[in-house]
Amino acid sequence: MDESRITELELRYMQQQETLQALSDVLYQQQRVIEALRVELDLLKKKLEAEPGLVDARQQERPPHY
Repeated sequence: MDESRITELELRYMQQQETLQALSDVLYQQQRVIEALRVELDLLKKKLEAEPGLVDARQQERPPHY
């Protein structure tokens, strides 16, 4: 292989490494958001379970056209 070909391959490798790191960072941030949303969802579920009539009353209402 000539020197320019090796240099080109090294540059491509470095670009791929940078892209992988950027994707890894985004994935990490998304995972943190997902975890925060799970915690919030769990809290909301607990609130709804603490007030059982809140959800059940809405489900038993008849639609306006009856």
